[in-house]
Amino acid sequence: MSAPQSTDVDLPEAGDSGGVGQAVRDYFNRIKGGDVGSMPAVLGLIALIILFSALKPDTFFSLFNFANLLNQGTAIIVLAMGLIFVLLLGEIDLSAGFAAGTSAAVLAVAMTSWGMAWPIALVLGLLTGTLIGFVIGVLVARLGIPSFVVTLAMFLALQGVMLLIIGEGGTITLRSDELLAVMNRNMPVWTSWLLFAIVVLGYAFVTFRAISGRRKAGLKATATSVWIAKVVALAVILGAGVYLLNQERQIVRPGKAACITNDPADPAGCIPVIQGVPWAVLVVLVLLVGLTFVTIRTSFGRHIYAVGGNAEAARRAGISVKAIKIYCFMICSTLAAVAGVLIASRDNSVSPTTGGAQTLLFAVGAAVIGGTSLFGGRGRIFDAVIGGLVIAVIANGLPLITQQSGIQYVVTGLVLLLAASVDAISRKRSAPS
Repeated sequence: MSAPQSTDVDLPEAGDSGGVGQAVRDYFNRIKGGDVGSMPAVLGLIALIILFSALKPDTFFSLFNFANLLNQGTAIIVLAMGLIFVLLLGEIDLSAGFAAGTSAAVLAVAMTSWGMAWPIALVLGLLTGTLIGFVIGVLVARLGIPSFVVTLAMFLALQGVMLLIIGEGGTITLRSDELLAVMNRNMPVWTSWLLFAIVVLGYAFVTFRAISGRRKAGLKATATSVWIAKVVALAVILGAGVYLLNQERQIVRPGKAACITNDPADPAGCIPVIQGVPWAVLVVLVLLVGLTFVTIRTSFGRHIYAVGGNAEAARRAGISVKAIKIYCFMICSTLAAVAGVLIASRDNSVSPTTGGAQTLLFAVGAAVIGGTSLFGGRGRIFDAVIGGLVIAVIANGLPLITQQSGIQYVVTGLVLLLAASVDAISRKRSAPS
């Protein structure tokens, strides 16, 4: 059975020997053994950023586009997080995109036609996603219908449901300042720095506590120097991002003045200030931390990896394989509902095309590109973040270079195929001979 991937680096002695150099050597040994993780995605992300920045420095490499990239990738990242739960089992969910759209449609109708307050409508939308996942999970786990067939049927059916709810060619405007703010507003500068401090200090505390616990138990643990290096690297990367996002991103034209607030209502005729970390980043961060804890630190998460690694062995070990599958499909569709809300917030409306087009393909691509295996048993929630950023960079950078949609589709498809090839090759290398 495959075990959940550990974030710790096992060293020869528990904190008494080894260091950064030893950790680097251990990492490359794992890569040689076939455990490449997110390394190809990270290298690809860096290469794409350098390429687009060199070709279009005035447009791609700008503060405004940097923030836009984060917003563009948010819904895809969240949808990919849900798909990772299903992919870890070796299953697939082709209906996740339209599950997002259907949930968003229910949310919009609940607020506009039924007059519900946005918190109640939001809960109703999320429950819609949960119900969709429950139906899929029961059909797959209890009846034994292949997930490909079930979710393909739901892919078609949910398109019809959206048309029945919204109407053909119809659009429902999202009338909620709170929901619209998620994808269209930014944190105040001080809140952005506070979030930065909480993330870095929280990571340092949690990882140091885990290292101390392993040492007290007499187990191998990460060296202190490696822990310090990780904390410093995280602080530098996040600090640079927060600093850039806290800069003024609006271009002030001659004769205009910048407002002192982020309020778009502008009675004085000045240009609103656009600075701060987008609120959408907080949504991704909360889900990343919470879902990572579930998959890595709970028995439920370990059972997911066990079922994905070898379902029969997991069943013989006393794990309820059917229940795990149902729960994973429910989580997937619930997170799809969250993604649907984010898409509606960004578009300011819900239409029959919400969650359609390339949404699902991009989300699956994000999970696979990030390092999650299509064969089950291997992957992390963080893979969705890295893969989602790669997809967002491609979707954002290619139109700046060429307006031919054919080239954009070809490049995106080749990147996904490359990621799947790396996954297949790494599994062969890690398989016992």
